[in-house]
Amino acid sequence: MTELTSPAPNGARALAAPAISFEFFPPKTEEMEKNLWETIKRLAPLAPNFVSVTYGAGGSTRERTHATIARILSETALVPAAHLTCVDAPCADVDDVVARYHEVGVRHIVALRGDPAGGIGSRYTPHPQGYGSSADLVASIKRRYPDIEVTVSAYPERHPESTSFDADIDMLTAKVDAGAGRAITQFFFDNDLYFRYLDRVRARGISIPIVPGILPVQNFKQAANFAKRAGASMPDWLAKKFEGLDDDPETRKLVAAAVAAGQVQKLNKHGVDTFHFYTMNRADLVFAISHLLGIRPKTAREAA
Repeated sequence: MTELTSPAPNGARALAAPAISFEFFPPKTEEMEKNLWETIKRLAPLAPNFVSVTYGAGGSTRERTHATIARILSETALVPAAHLTCVDAPCADVDDVVARYHEVGVRHIVALRGDPAGGIGSRYTPHPQGYGSSADLVASIKRRYPDIEVTVSAYPERHPESTSFDADIDMLTAKVDAGAGRAITQFFFDNDLYFRYLDRVRARGISIPIVPGILPVQNFKQAANFAKRAGASMPDWLAKKFEGLDDDPETRKLVAAAVAAGQVQKLNKHGVDTFHFYTMNRADLVFAISHLLGIRPKTAREAA
């Protein structure tokens, strides 16, 4: 991990600010679109490695995802990564989406199997003319467009549908063998989960970056419900941090920023130097956390 040359006040060598990326979801309304672009404008000066835009269950946000990606390309200097799923769609339709992305200049795709239209927990059945798995999707993208970088998902607490960690890592291995160059994890709150998972992954010979996905807790109850659906655990200590704050949004923000920054700083101290933030299309917490990590806004010239 890169270090700064100037010593820290206590004589220790100070670590360089980590690299970051941000995830957004496509807006459903004009008001949500306005909010998204205010968020993007606020976070863009932090010069993230890339920003990704999600893709709804069953491809339900395909056109809005494409429109958001196209606008990022035309109106900002940010590097966009388009999420893409293959669930409930024939290969031809998925291939058409990839072709459209490539045509407008997208060179980074986050390739996912996707949740069934019925949501997490409902049975997954591949489309009769579709890709059978995310590994098949990755292989197709890399075969047709070798210049596209492909990122995939990883699960420190294993995918909710996986029968075991071994089966889960078998799938990650298949995605890497198909050409994936990076994995971003499902969010987690206990850093030991990430390090144990990383040990398992490296023991299997997987060497691609496994980037921690960080979810700043905007609303604890909503985050807990989200975590339950995603198969992610919520530690008791985290629940206690937010006790009594249901009607105190300002204090919740302060606590959320401190918790997320503390998590990232501890990961960084143990050698993790790249992070992916699930922004939920809000800039305030992510900007504050980035500031606490030593990341400062850059001018257009500095970011180039």
